[in-house]
Parts: sequence; structure tokens; C-alpha cells
Amino acid sequence: MNIHCFVVNPFSENSYIFWDDPTKAVLIDPGFYTTEENAECIAFIEDNKLIISEIILTHAHIDHVFGLEFLHQKWGISPRLHPKELLVYQSAAQVSQMYGIKIFKYPTPMIDMEEGKNRMIGGIQFDVLFTPGHSPGSVSYFAPDHGVVFSGDALFEGSIGRTDLPGGDYDTLIKSIKSELMTLPNSTKVYSGHGGITNIGQEKLSNPFLH
Repeated sequence: MNIHCFVVNPFSENSYIFWDDPTKAVLIDPGFYTTEENAECIAFIEDNKLIISEIILTHAHIDHVFGLEFLHQKWGISPRLHPKELLVYQSAAQVSQMYGIKIFKYPTPMIDMEEGKNRMIGGIQFDVLFTPGHSPGSVSYFAPDHGVVFSGDALFEGSIGRTDLPGGDYDTLIKSIKSELMTLPNSTKVYSGHGGITNIGQEKLSNPFLH
């Protein structure tokens, strides 16, 4: 699996693109905010001769969805998210207004990313793990054959997602991390929504929120 990370927008969010088959590349949490960030994304895709087949969300906080209007206009692709995350997605424009930042028009999503094993995403087998707590419908995407998990804002290197936003809950998040993420193999690489790459074994040892 090939993975590329773009660090974008005022929140320094990690937007990912991954592919095995170049004709089935997938974007995760496209937070592209500026014209320059959109151009960087398109240039990378064109330079690597990729075709985007899907856009998936770990959750729908504004910093993870800013790029959806541009991408939908370009390719007509709608994002896929967990059913319990729909209300968060629908509130994105209102939240942007509260922050005093640019308001985007978000495409109608596909509400079909329920938790479950053996889901084919971009031609790669994933287990969709339900990891609420940071938001009510957060999911993480684990590719067992590649030893990779995209954890969104559930688990970070040495930290965890904030739980003081609407729909967040600290106890729920800790339970999600311990039951769904800490049970993955220690060697599993963790690609988070913010910050650097880590692995499950390292977080078991040193993450202060998990002890």
C-alpha cells in the first residue's frame, strides 16, 4: 500500500491518499482549505497517474471535510461516512460560521460506512472499527494485510482526540481506543488525523491517557 499525507488547513490536519491499484486511489478526510492546497492535491494525483475511486471519512469535523466541495465539483464523488456521524457532517457549515472561517457547500454523503470486517475500499481489504468518543460516529480503518490503521482523531502519537466538542465523551473514547485499537498487533502503524506516525506497541507503552 502506498500512502501519502498532506498537512493542510488552519488546523494542521492530515489528509491522506492511499492506493495499491493506481486506478482505485482513495482520499481520507480531505481537509484542503486553500486554492494552493487543492492544487497540491491535484498535482500529486496527476504526477502519480492516480484515479480517485472513493473518498472516505473517519469523522466529519470541519478540518477533515473542507476539501469536499472542490473534490465533488471536480470528480462528482461523494464522501462515505458512518450513519452516526451524519449530524456532525450536516453541521459543518454552521460550525465554520462560528469559527469565522470560510463556509463550503458540502455534497450529500453516502451513509454506508458502518463498522464491519472485510470491507473492500480501493481494492484493499479493511476492517472498519467503530471508535466514537471524539465524535459520535468516528471510525478507524484497519488494513490487516498491510499493518496500517487510519485512526482519525481517536488516537494520536502520545495523545488522544479532544472530547469537549458536541457529541464527544472521554470515557467513550478511552473505551473505543482500548477495545478497538489497542487490540491490534503491536506493529500496526497508526496514521492519525494530526501529528506524526506511531504504532500500537509504542502507544501501549507511552501514551499517558492509556495508563
